[in-house]
Amino acid sequence: MADRWRASRSSLLAVCLLLASLTACGGPSAADTARAQVQRVLDRRAAAVLHHDPAAHAATGTRAPYANLRSVPLTAWSYRLTALHRTGRTATAHAELRYRVTGYDKAPVTVGRTLTLSTRADGTWYVDSDRPGKKSAQQLWDQGPVSVVHGRRSLVLGVGQSTATLRRYAGLADHAVPAVTEAWGTDWSRRVLLLVPGSLRDMAGLLGSPAANYRGIAAVTTGETGGTGRAPADRIIVNPDAYGTLGPLGKQVVLTHETAHVATRAHTNPATPLWLSEGYADWVGYRRTGRTPVQAAPELQRAVSDGNVPAALPTDRDFGFTGDPARLAQAYESGWMACRMIAAHWGEHDLDAFYRAVGTHTRREGAVEEALHRILGTTLERFTGQWREYLRNQLG
Repeated sequence: MADRWRASRSSLLAVCLLLASLTACGGPSAADTARAQVQRVLDRRAAAVLHHDPAAHAATGTRAPYANLRSVPLTAWSYRLTALHRTGRTATAHAELRYRVTGYDKAPVTVGRTLTLSTRADGTWYVDSDRPGKKSAQQLWDQGPVSVVHGRRSLVLGVGQSTATLRRYAGLADHAVPAVTEAWGTDWSRRVLLLVPGSLRDMAGLLGSPAANYRGIAAVTTGETGGTGRAPADRIIVNPDAYGTLGPLGKQVVLTHETAHVATRAHTNPATPLWLSEGYADWVGYRRTGRTPVQAAPELQRAVSDGNVPAALPTDRDFGFTGDPARLAQAYESGWMACRMIAAHWGEHDLDAFYRAVGTHTRREGAVEEALHRILGTTLERFTGQWREYLRNQLG
């Protein structure tokens, strides 16, 4: 009897396992079905953005962000669902948004997005909201309707700015591009993309950092370093609060400086010290302005006049936005003076070659020293001593 029971139980277990197997093989789970349905909704939204079809986009849910970005020229726009958390008829989706701005991005920009969705009576999923992911910065269209101005060598995207204002930015950018090309050469895209948000706070939102970090900073350039050739184009992000306080020359210098970062990006990597990358950008910015060291380096001039000549070139830490403003200004001015000295004593061609030589290294250790020896025929110790004497002569 016991043997028959064991046999029956074994047969029953085998049947249960077989049924479970058949059920598993018979079709996807409810979770998998929901995930596939949500991905299809996201695919339809993406296609609507690219095909400029507001009706098709609205059919998938909220009009955001399409209503704000409809004027932005886009070559690519797609979502890849990475996680879905469902609770009854609602769900939270985490996705990667990949997009390319036409004519400016070599490869897609990838940002994290969080979307909330709900189902209607017919079981169809609709998007209720689309916002930046938890650790992702805002996109310009998250801040409002984007206005677009096309320059000859630039594209300016703005929120809360008049068309006339954006055209002025385009004019400054169009002037900066050939100025940078004259100094650096033609081995870059020779066009720039500017983002002009409505305020300092909005600028910080685009950078995913506290506004206090950029108070007094007129503009910054974002982008990946390294010469892979696959990185998207840089964006020059303007702080309208600080930029608006500058005079005509200051505004042009700032945009030319940031454009120089765009041009040199492929040759800038972790081996490049900030005194060189920022100093070179300043050198390009001031190159044809006629500004003297006393005029362009007031904080450093004050220190040198007081007998406080820097003992060494500035470190990367000296360029921190959250530090002492005077120290930050001296760091920029010190880097500019170092690059100005190279251009004056060795020539502009060797300054260019020195920058590129440093960027051939993959790490900081030895990069500057090797380039100083190979390109300029000097050592870091001698170069630093010559730079300190140059500061005394020019600013003392």
